Amino acid sequence: MRVLNRLRRLVAAAVALTTAVGLPAAAQKTDISGKGSVVLMAAIEGPIGPATVRHVGRAIGLAEERGAPALVLRLNTPGGLADSMREIISQVLASPVPVIGYVAPAGAHAASAGTYILYATHVAAMAPATNLGAATPVQLGGSPDTVPGGDGDKNDRPAGDRSPDKGGSGRNTDLMGSEQAMSAKMTNDSVALIRSLARLRGRNADWAERAVREAASLPATEALEMDVIDVVARDVDELLDAADGRMVEIGRTSHKLTVAGLPVERIDMTTTTRILSLLSNPNVALILMMIGVYGLIFEFWNPGSVGPGVIGAISLTLGLYALNMLPFSYAGLALIGLGVAFMVVEALTPTVGVVGIGGLVAFIIGASMLVDTDAPGFQISWWLIGTLAVISGAVLVLVLGAALRSYRHKPVSGQARMIGAPADVLEWQGSEGYVWAEGERWHAAGAEDLCAGQTVQVRNVNGLTLVVNADHDAQPEREH
Repeated sequence: MRVLNRLRRLVAAAVALTTAVGLPAAAQKTDISGKGSVVLMAAIEGPIGPATVRHVGRAIGLAEERGAPALVLRLNTPGGLADSMREIISQVLASPVPVIGYVAPAGAHAASAGTYILYATHVAAMAPATNLGAATPVQLGGSPDTVPGGDGDKNDRPAGDRSPDKGGSGRNTDLMGSEQAMSAKMTNDSVALIRSLARLRGRNADWAERAVREAASLPATEALEMDVIDVVARDVDELLDAADGRMVEIGRTSHKLTVAGLPVERIDMTTTTRILSLLSNPNVALILMMIGVYGLIFEFWNPGSVGPGVIGAISLTLGLYALNMLPFSYAGLALIGLGVAFMVVEALTPTVGVVGIGGLVAFIIGASMLVDTDAPGFQISWWLIGTLAVISGAVLVLVLGAALRSYRHKPVSGQARMIGAPADVLEWQGSEGYVWAEGERWHAAGAEDLCAGQTVQVRNVNGLTLVVNADHDAQPEREH
């Protein structure tokens, strides 16, 4: 018993000593061996937009909730919207879980906005036969708003642009100078952002600036040699082995990655995010808006049909919601509405095509300038614009025109068809008698001077009695 008591005291003393020694170190470093034993992975594929922001935010939230030792962002993107890119960068910088950026599979690229996101991650990796770069603001699109980490002066402007125009070249020179100044501001802001990210992660800031100013690109092996990335790995398992043991900064605390050999669980987009991704396509937004416009036009033209109105209202609402997520132009939207209105006017009051052609031109111009960005993947297809213009012209001019003409035609059924029809007087006394109209004998009422054999015209139908007037263009038939 004495021996056991001594052993217990020794063990207790050892534990107390280990805890006392380890506390100061633990205040500076945390070994993320993982509350969870699974590394999560989310893919950023295709153009970066609002749906991508939602997907990345959800992935980081799940990684934090499950205590994952790391989150892998697999990148294969041509770029996207500047605002969405900046939101993702903010999410990565604020993430409590280490984020590993990985450009994969072979043949993938992290161009434009993808380069900025890769620079923001705690560990940057690429698969062989991949590339990154071409991060110029023109390709990104959007405005030069700042994000966490961006310390550029948005008022930077070349001195020459501030000087008055002495050459007398007029408004064109002023416009060119203004465009150059805006381009310089956007470029400087983007350079400041990517350089700050490079310094934060200890990567090559000079090449990052070249990627912005000169649209420079690098393959994986050269990116590793130039300290643009940290790892080149053929697959995720090799990536985790290479990242294992690396120290990363999360906030003001250093963390050691312990991820080697851990299983990887992929986080797919939710159904809601997939729908959002579909709606954020400007081509889909334009189609939905046109379906909505057509549906409402036909509902107003034929009240009570319900179907076109319901479908039109839902489609138009979804289209406008999708457009609200994109950097759209109010002028483009107004021109589309004006074009549709002109084509409706052409269908209702034919003007020998003048208004209709003007409507088509306004529609095409408005659709082409509807989305105000040069970001890849967020351009409206010219084929779609041409197709919608032709369909709009055909539907509104032919269909509505035919409907209008059908209203102007004489009715072919019911009592209304009798109005204006000719009739022959069979017998007449005073102000009433009988006439033969539409192959039937009818009781009729009219003027007292009518006589048998005279041709009259039906003016009204009162129950089973026809109200007739003398047809002065017809000559009465004489009896022999």
